[in-house]
Amino acid sequence: MRTPSDFLRSIRGRPVSVRLSSGAEYRGVLACLDGYMNLALEQTEEYVAGQLKNKYGDAFIRGNNVTYIAATKQQ
Repeated sequence: MRTPSDFLRSIRGRPVSVRLSSGAEYRGVLACLDGYMNLALEQTEEYVAGQLKNKYGDAFIRGNNVTYIAATKQQ
């Protein structure tokens, strides 16, 4: 049986989609995360209402804003 921690370890270095409580979505490569679910993403794109709004090289997301994290296909 896989635990949430197993899942998070398995997606490090892979493309992810991160939904925030504000409704915004960030897509990028998960560089690292900590026990508070703070995330560092690389090659990050910001989507609002499904539309691309910005591109960032690196982004830091505070864990208390995260609604979910999903593994995605290669960008």
